[in-house]
Amino acid sequence: MMEQEPKEITDRQIYETTIGPVCMSKTEYAIYKEEMAKRIGNLHIYVDADACHVVRIVEKIAEKYTIPVTLLCDTNHVLQSDYSEVIVVGAGADAVDYKLISICHKGDIVVSQDYGVAAMALGKGVYATHQSGKWYTNDNIDRMLMERHLNKKARRASGKNHIKGSKKRTPEDDEHFSESFEKMIRMAIQNREGENNGKE
Repeated sequence: MMEQEPKEITDRQIYETTIGPVCMSKTEYAIYKEEMAKRIGNLHIYVDADACHVVRIVEKIAEKYTIPVTLLCDTNHVLQSDYSEVIVVGAGADAVDYKLISICHKGDIVVSQDYGVAAMALGKGVYATHQSGKWYTNDNIDRMLMERHLNKKARRASGKNHIKGSKKRTPEDDEHFSESFEKMIRMAIQNREGENNGKE
């Protein structure tokens, strides 16, 4: 009678990893996750998830790097997720924004369409990106805030308070965000590793 291999060795499946899909056992995947946890430290991703079209992309990439994600939404946009923690905030003006800023830390990543949130995040040393894939930086945030202010002023002057909706999202938009977001994650991990090596 043939001896059976231990089940956990033969019970293999495909897992998404930083180098692409890899076939491994649950034990091997647990080891991979442990190694990634050492690399990413306490890196966390926060998503201003009200009307955010890239939540699933964020989760898919974060899972590949084993980075925890928190989705923040108000009571008008309650979300559910198998991967992320979901924090539902009261529906007051800017309640989600202030909650997000209060819980993110230096070196974390924030995904938001709101330039004000991005400016506050940058002030805390957090990486910030728009769902278009455009990175907010200390070099471009002042200009973006000024453009937003001037656009608001122009709308008021013309009596048009309604903002025309953004154009329909395309698969190319998703691909651009995906590439840009993964690049930001790699940079955040690399910078974290550099800081940790400097401490040793």
